[in-house]
Formats: sequence, C-alpha cells, structure tokens
Amino acid sequence: MNNEFFDALELIAREKGISIDYLIEKITNAITIAVKKDFGGVEAVNVVLDPLTRQYKVSIIKDVVREVEDPVNQITLEEAQRYSKRAMIGEPVEIKLETKQFGRIAAQTAKHVIRQGIREAEREQMMNQMGGKVGEVVTATVNKIDPANGNAFVQMDKNEVLLFKNEQLPTDDLQPGDKIKVYVVDVTSSEKRCSLKISRTHKDLVKRLFEMEVPEIFDGTVQVKSISREAGSRTKIAVYSKDENVDPIGACIGPKGMRVSNIIEELGGEKIDVIQYSEDPAQFIAAALSPADVTEVILSDDGEKIAFVSVPDSQLSLAIGNKGQNAKLAARLTGYKIDISPDSAFTPVAPAKPQKEEEETVDSETDELMEEQQETTEEIQQGVEQELE
Repeated sequence: MNNEFFDALELIAREKGISIDYLIEKITNAITIAVKKDFGGVEAVNVVLDPLTRQYKVSIIKDVVREVEDPVNQITLEEAQRYSKRAMIGEPVEIKLETKQFGRIAAQTAKHVIRQGIREAEREQMMNQMGGKVGEVVTATVNKIDPANGNAFVQMDKNEVLLFKNEQLPTDDLQPGDKIKVYVVDVTSSEKRCSLKISRTHKDLVKRLFEMEVPEIFDGTVQVKSISREAGSRTKIAVYSKDENVDPIGACIGPKGMRVSNIIEELGGEKIDVIQYSEDPAQFIAAALSPADVTEVILSDDGEKIAFVSVPDSQLSLAIGNKGQNAKLAARLTGYKIDISPDSAFTPVAPAKPQKEEEETVDSETDELMEEQQETTEEIQQGVEQELE
C-alpha cells in the first residue's frame, strides 16, 4: 500500500509540476485534520510521510495519567503499556493507527482535503509563475476550442488557461496547435481555484508588442503616450521622443514598414495609425484624426476639453470614419470631445472675454454716452442763449 501511495504521489507531482515536499506538507496537514476530527478532537497527532524510505505512519499522542479525566487525550498507565513497555506516568505515549482505523469519514475527509491541498499547490504555483507576468505578453499554444461557445483552452508554461471568446479578436480563427500572443491582465486567487485572465483585445497588448518590436520604445528613447483601440479593426498609438534626432513614427514603422507589419500580422490585419504626440492639444488632435487632413482646430475656452475641428468638405467622411470610428478613436487618444465640421459649414467659436474685461468695456461705453449727452446739452444751451441775444 505504501509503495502505491508514494507512486501516486510522485505521478501527481510530475503531472502538476508541483514539489513533492510541498504535496507531502499539504497531505500531512490534511491527514492530521481528518484524524483529529474522527477521534473526537484529539489534540496531538503525529503523521510521518517519508518519500525516501517510503514510510507512512499515523499516530495519536496521549498523556499517561493515574486517573483519566479526558479520555480523548489521556490514558492510564496499564493501557499505555499495551503500546509501549516504556510508558510512564506523566509522559506521552504514541498510539500507532492502522489505516482502517481512520474510518470511512476520516478517509473521505482526508481525500477531500488532499485534493484541496493539491488545488492550493496548483494555485500557488500559478501565482508564482504568472504573478510576475501581469501586464506582459506571453506566447500561448491553443489546446482546444469549445465548439459550443468558442472559448479557447491555451497552454501557458504548465498551466491550461481559458481564453474567452470575447477576449479573442473578431478576426481570430484559432485552431489547436496555433501559437498566439496574449496579454496577461490579472491573476486572481479564490478558495476553489486560481484564475488567470488573458486577452487579445486589451489595448496594452499593442503597447507590449511595440515594445517587443521597437528597440527605441523598449529602451525609453521613444515613449508611448496613449493608445486607443477597437480590437480587430483599428488602433491609434501616440508616440513621442525627446531626442530631436529620433523620429518616433519612423522608429515604430521600421525599415520598409517591417516593424509595424509584424504587429499587424500578429493582430490579424488590424490597421494601426502611428501618431506624433504633441504637447499642443490642437496639433495633437489634428494628427489624431489622420488619415484625414485638418484645416483648423479651435479649443473650447470654458474649461471643458472640447475641440471644434474644420476639415475639407471632401474629407469629412474620412475624418469621421466608418460608423464614427476614426473620430471616436481620436477622441479617446487625445482625451478631447471632438466636434467635426466641413469647411463650408464651419463656424469658429469666438473666445469669450473675461468678465472683468466685459465690465470695463461696458463702463467705457457708458462714459462715452454720458459725454455725448453732456456735449449735446451744452450745444442746446448755447443755441438758446444766442437766440435770446
């Protein structure tokens, strides 16, 4: 029985990639809990599981006393000597249990807690393996696809992880054996299992892919300022370089467009607009509406982030995009609400004058009217006096 037990333990350790010492620790705790429960709450239990000698022993420990007050944890000298000839009053005695003595309930409890221990080991293993990869891109291999809902089961290291259908690209046609790049969003741990959330639709997947393809982004020469994305369709990425000698857009596109082409291929043909970031919001907004040309950008002066944009009449539909996609992505990229009009219907929004300046203007106009009235009164009086003379 011992050999079978340890053979099974070693097999589980190999299959799950879990340390056998860790498993033994969990199983020891599980058996201890089961025995304590089955033997009425005995306080001391000794469990020995030695994979080297393949020894498997479970004992309960009782105190040897003259008069038993607690039969669960105490035993008389006469009874104790049945288990050990060296038993003495005031000393503990070890009572070895046979496996059948555990009872059906204890066996079931131990089995349940052992399974729980294995799940905990798997969970901790995944947390250790994947916890440091949150926010990173990992290559995964597709194992199988659920035909009912389209969810994919992918292999990452020694873990099988679920890639939900809504986290796949609309253009994805995943097949078993495919190798894909996924973004690790989060690792969560619950009592039942460890969940790894992965995605191919997250906007930061694009950012990490650029870091992998563009050395200037990886080393910090070129910075990614913001990203907006409609997964599977189009992404806009704003880049910037403090080094005047480095063209951030050229660095991202790469020689003959190879760098950005590799990313587009990984994302199933998703269009990518690389935008020059600018500290000037008007310039940034104009660039963000690429590929459309922008005639003029006027920012709202009421404190709200609203931009009024004029484009050539012939490029209005290009600026707005199919179902408003280009305008929406530009708005997310810049953080501004963008109001687009054709040149023929564009009405520049005049900046509002500060209240103090308005008050000064009103006061000035009032003074001018009073002076005019005074001059008119003096002229009338002079005319009357001349007529009297």
